[in-house]
Amino acid sequence: QVQLVESGGGLVQAGGSLRLSCAVSGRTFSNDAMGWFRQAPGKEREFVASIRWSGGSIYYTDYLHSVKGRFTISRDNAKNTMYLQMNSLKPEDTAVYYCNVKDYWGQGTQVTVSS
Repeated sequence: QVQLVESGGGLVQAGGSLRLSCAVSGRTFSNDAMGWFRQAPGKEREFVASIRWSGGSIYYTDYLHSVKGRFTISRDNAKNTMYLQMNSLKPEDTAVYYCNVKDYWGQGTQVTVSS
């Protein structure tokens, strides 16, 4: 059974940092794209970042425009874990953050940024 478990969320002041983790169990997804999404209250879930393997040690990453330069997505295939380093956080980054691979989703982790 595939499980994705997010962790690392919390309450932080504007300008602060958090590092989210997504631990995957049940199978490996080394060659599949993985991503982070978020959903703020009253809003639809939106794409935040993705990472996919392109061969060798090269990975392609993609980001929501508003987080480019502040967030960094990475993965450790040996640990079957994906990360999202979030710096210079803003109140508008407040949301539940979900990790995703193929049709699998985690339960989400709350990120709250106070002004």
